[in-house]
Amino acid sequence: MTSTDSSDATTDDRSTLRANCADCFALCCTALGFHRSADFPITKPAGTPCLNLADDFSCSIHHSLRARGFRGCTVFECFGAGQYVSQNLFGGTSWRERPDTSAEMFSTFAVVRQLHEMLWYLAEAAERATSPELSGPVAHLRREIQRALDGDASEILATDVERIRLEVRQTLIDVSEEARGGYAAGAEADLSDDLHPSADLVGGDLRSIRLCGADLRGAYLIAADLRRGDLAGVDLLGADLRDARLEGADLSSALFLTQSQVDAAQGDETTILPAALSRPRHWLA
Repeated sequence: MTSTDSSDATTDDRSTLRANCADCFALCCTALGFHRSADFPITKPAGTPCLNLADDFSCSIHHSLRARGFRGCTVFECFGAGQYVSQNLFGGTSWRERPDTSAEMFSTFAVVRQLHEMLWYLAEAAERATSPELSGPVAHLRREIQRALDGDASEILATDVERIRLEVRQTLIDVSEEARGGYAAGAEADLSDDLHPSADLVGGDLRSIRLCGADLRGAYLIAADLRRGDLAGVDLLGADLRDARLEGADLSSALFLTQSQVDAAQGDETTILPAALSRPRHWLA
């Protein structure tokens, strides 16, 4: 349920991996649970409708989610799983119309979201892989995931998601190493020892550090200052960018960045994003 300006979006082979809430039975607002925190003002158990859910499956406070404390809703991305499950797998019949399908629908949504997320990353990997040794495994995994998605709900639920995830993870690491090679080779001496996968960079001022080619997979970049930084070739797979300062930063060539990461950060009209991503409305508010 991201709040973005679609005028900045582009069309590519990831177009079906973006949320289309109009064709979804509010699965993220129902199937998932959350606890009262900085991202949510209330606790909601999984499998129950959000108190803000309208009869037509829309959010009754969509345009004021941040102001009302539902920031977590604005940064969630289902990668198109919601509409795929609602329309393709359950034929456009909602869990309200068929309460007996709700448990299977919600469980299937959780699996499809994982598969769609992996397809998102693999689509980028396919663009970046330059050798047959890398492009072959990428293509194989995309086909395997698509075959799983072509099954019915019961077949999807039987998918060995963990095995596929491990294979995708290693493939993405391999593609990242190749893509970052040119940057890292020239910048190795300048890269700080603090820049590594899962690094704790919370609140750090990174403006004076050369970042090109850094491997920041899973790094904690909460409230980090990256203003006017060049993030070319920086692997941001799974990095936590909540409240990271991205004003004036160039992320156009960053690796494995998602819309939810961008939505969680702070930026402005001078931030340069990858073509596949959109500029959040709250950046311009």
